Amino acid sequence: MLKKTIISLFFIPILFSCSITKHKDISYLSADSENIVAGVETPTMNIYQPKNKTEKKNPVLIFVHGGNWNSGKKETYGFFGKNFAREDVVTVIPGYTLSPNANYETMTKQIAEAITWVQENIDQYGGDVSQIYLTGHSAGGHLIALATLNPKYGIDEESIAGIILNDAAGLDMHNYLLNYPPTVENDYLATWTDNPENWKAASPIYFLTDKSPKFKIYLGSKTYKSIDVSVRKFLEELNKFQPDVKLDIINKRHIPMVLQYFWSFNNRYDEILEFMEK
Repeated sequence: MLKKTIISLFFIPILFSCSITKHKDISYLSADSENIVAGVETPTMNIYQPKNKTEKKNPVLIFVHGGNWNSGKKETYGFFGKNFAREDVVTVIPGYTLSPNANYETMTKQIAEAITWVQENIDQYGGDVSQIYLTGHSAGGHLIALATLNPKYGIDEESIAGIILNDAAGLDMHNYLLNYPPTVENDYLATWTDNPENWKAASPIYFLTDKSPKFKIYLGSKTYKSIDVSVRKFLEELNKFQPDVKLDIINKRHIPMVLQYFWSFNNRYDEILEFMEK
């Protein structure tokens, strides 16, 4: 009996992997893009595609990783892409150029280009262009929110079906950096510059309108104080336009807020799928 159990467990990941197709290192920046940073590797994206038995198009979820804007890589989050693809969601995980090689604006422009690429091409991977959702953890939450909300990045807010923020950092960098001006520590000076006008332009909280996509917002009860403060301020501003949105507070620290997605039975999957189906 034990031997049969071990054999069964061995084949489970194989069976799961057969239910999806991974498309690796797809270029999303055009060859002449002004957002390609010389001297460093050009970012690409991975796409996790469900193997449909019908021709019905699937919803799309773009996930942007965190890492304090100066660390992290898309390859770490394969579990996220695979688990959502098993739920018939086409999942896209783009990389982006990190600080100090890029500042917040270049990163955001790259993510905006990734969103545009998905809008123009995801139907080839079984994705429904009318159901594109965005999500990000930590710095990734900041980047997807800024790319969508600040009109300078060219994304039509009404083309995005919804945004899921997961313990997002940087939603109000203006106020944070006024109190804690950037230094070379953590590459913050390279990321944010020393110009307060840039700090405000980098803060998604100042670009919420009645046209903003619907939001679902997760916050760790044991997260960093700066994240707790800015997320609550962001919600207060968002509630002027979306009064029914409330915080989903999870009893976790900052990093476990994304690590929980390693487990396919985690409740966040069902919650997000329900949000996408509304």
